[in-house]
Amino acid sequence: MGAPSALPLLMLFACCWAPGEANLSQDGYWQEQDLELGTLAPLDEAISSTVWSSPDMLVSQDSQPWTSDETVVAGGTVVLKCQVKDHEDSSLQWSNPAQQTLYFGEKRALRDNRIQLVKSTPHELSISISNVALADEGEYTCSIFTMPVRTAKSLITVLGIPQKPIITGYKSSLREKETATLNCQSSGSKPAANLTWQKGEQELHGEPTRIQEDPNGKTFTVSSSVTFQVTREDDGADIICSVSHESLNGADRSTSQRIEVLYKPTAKIRPDPPHPREGQKLLLHCEGRGNPIPQQYEWEKEGSALPLKIIQESALIFPFLNKSDSGTYGCTATSNMGSYKAYYTLNVNDHSPVPSSSSTYHAIIGGIVAFIVFLLLILLIFLGHYLIRHKGEPLFLSRNLPDT
Repeated sequence: MGAPSALPLLMLFACCWAPGEANLSQDGYWQEQDLELGTLAPLDEAISSTVWSSPDMLVSQDSQPWTSDETVVAGGTVVLKCQVKDHEDSSLQWSNPAQQTLYFGEKRALRDNRIQLVKSTPHELSISISNVALADEGEYTCSIFTMPVRTAKSLITVLGIPQKPIITGYKSSLREKETATLNCQSSGSKPAANLTWQKGEQELHGEPTRIQEDPNGKTFTVSSSVTFQVTREDDGADIICSVSHESLNGADRSTSQRIEVLYKPTAKIRPDPPHPREGQKLLLHCEGRGNPIPQQYEWEKEGSALPLKIIQESALIFPFLNKSDSGTYGCTATSNMGSYKAYYTLNVNDHSPVPSSSSTYHAIIGGIVAFIVFLLLILLIFLGHYLIRHKGEPLFLSRNLPDT
């Protein structure tokens, strides 16, 4: 018995191929309805088995379509392109992973406005899928209904974008040298993202990123912890947790937590004016630093039994300096974190006015005048010496005049 003719099979395909409940209208376009398309696999198998039983029906490899795998970020748009060199008067078709027909040539078969026709020619069928969701991931099939039916696969990989990380574990201010532990978490990444830590511009070495699959079975939640000892330099520092993932294309996605560190005060004494002299007014400012800022200051002088009275907040005032005020002074700055004592040695100089700018100017002018007078004296000395050497000689007659 000879091989069955291909024409009945094509007629069978034309009559029986119907994507779900779609019907071919009189104008040749598929009428879109609520579809639940069936697979074409049984028909493909029937055609293939019949054709391959007849060697004289083998077709050229030029009718083999080709596609490419695509990777797209969730929410983005992907273009599926299928091309064939020899179409043999047949149309190309795209089907989704569930074998639902999306487009047959330029005819839409599935009601999904996200799927649009990009290009339809005998040699190419390209479609686009916008607002791609994780559920759209899978193998898409391009088919050409030659004898036998030939297909090509395109794998769409959808990347899940990680959510902005969340930092937990910081509750209140930390004391100097206390150990802090912070936790960071980000969900929704696919594949799993990676977390890193920083303190300002300095990298912190946290625990390796932990990975947990989300309830949807497609994305992942990642988490990490970091532990470090705080110093007074960390007061006001930002601890940053950053998530890195290929879907971000290098964009920054991070969260920062500013920390407060409580530490003991420090202080230093600053004189005003910087070079005090006898008879002047002097203020010794005790400048305290710390967190919290010192609120209590106490002054004392070495060799004095009683503490000195504070006048004007943290400053010690000398209305009129005299030699007896010379000595070493101490200022104790106190907060609820502790105390710190700073020292300053006061040497009261003799009362002598500091040269003003006008007196300096006059001194310069006087120096210039003195220099000019000195030059004139030198000139007079040389002139006198000359006159002495040539005494009795006429000044305006030449020695070499001829005799008359």
